[in-house]
Amino acid sequence: MKHKVIVIGGGIAGLCAAIGLQKIGIDVKVYERNEKPTVAGAGIIIAPNALQALEPYGIADQLIRSGKQSNGFRFLTDKGKAINQLTVPAKYQKMYSIHRKDLHHLLLSVLHPGTVEWGKHCTQFKQDDRGVHIQFNDGSETTGDILVAADGIHSVIRKQLFQNDDYRFAGYTCWRGVVSAENLPNMNDFIETWGTKGRFGIVPLPNHQIYWYALINAAANDARYSHYTATDLSYHFKDYHDPIPSLLKATKDHQMIHRDIVDIVPMKQFFVHRILFIGDAAHAITPNMGQGACQSIEDARILAECMQHHSDFYQAFVAYEANRRKRIEKISNQSLIFGKVAQLDNPLLVTLRNRFMKYTPPSIYVRQTQDLFRFQI
Repeated sequence: MKHKVIVIGGGIAGLCAAIGLQKIGIDVKVYERNEKPTVAGAGIIIAPNALQALEPYGIADQLIRSGKQSNGFRFLTDKGKAINQLTVPAKYQKMYSIHRKDLHHLLLSVLHPGTVEWGKHCTQFKQDDRGVHIQFNDGSETTGDILVAADGIHSVIRKQLFQNDDYRFAGYTCWRGVVSAENLPNMNDFIETWGTKGRFGIVPLPNHQIYWYALINAAANDARYSHYTATDLSYHFKDYHDPIPSLLKATKDHQMIHRDIVDIVPMKQFFVHRILFIGDAAHAITPNMGQGACQSIEDARILAECMQHHSDFYQAFVAYEANRRKRIEKISNQSLIFGKVAQLDNPLLVTLRNRFMKYTPPSIYVRQTQDLFRFQI
């Protein structure tokens, strides 16, 4: 049976879902609330598992050609001393960094012309035995057989179906920015620095740019940090190793994005009759393991595989649930714990943590990364 699929949300999850479904001959329409392709100015890392998921669509090869390659992350103290490193196992592809807007444009280029309609904010929906009916804020409507909710952590679809959202504030707030690397020391490594004043990440991007992020322990909606400027951040991290102070001094206030780190407990079931949830709408993950977007990409690939092998959408959704449940819950919990360990600010505990990580047998990290970077259908 051929289905008409409606996708609400034109981010990474929604676009990847549309690409996968179009590749197997399914009619797809994506509705995005933004008036045009608009992606916040930050970088993104595509890990080996996401590359594996994208391989059938020709996107992986394009990412490899246009992205910045890395063999993993180096973890440093605030003085620049090595703690440990996360290395991609030899049997996998490398990591690749890219600006989010470039990834977004790449995904859009793979879709059939006219797949995405912009400026369409879903306000209401209903479903019955015949299909799904969507209403938008401009008064327009559409119908389909299946609705894929890919509208992010604050999903309108999820909030209308469920009164209670299981949001979890992680205990820290985050700033991100992208700056030119023209006048900065040559940097090729992906680095994350852990200190008592917070965490700082440095990710080189293509085209001589640097993506950085900073995480500081805070209360939710902490007024102290809501109006922080680049100068404030620079002062906060002034004692951290180079080039952290230089990066912050090179950043203008309008180049920064600030938000608290929040995730949601993965939904107890990823579908309700004709509606399937993917990406952040279903299981927003803290960014500590760089797997938020990667798991959205995995979701999209698995959805396409299940739809291809099951003509009945209900059976496809059941198969999707069976494939994704344990992996999502495991990575979500691991990422939450990883963040708590990384954000320790007690000097004694920080010293003990660093010493423990430094002398942990490499075989343990190898097993963890092999599991994390393995994509399975």
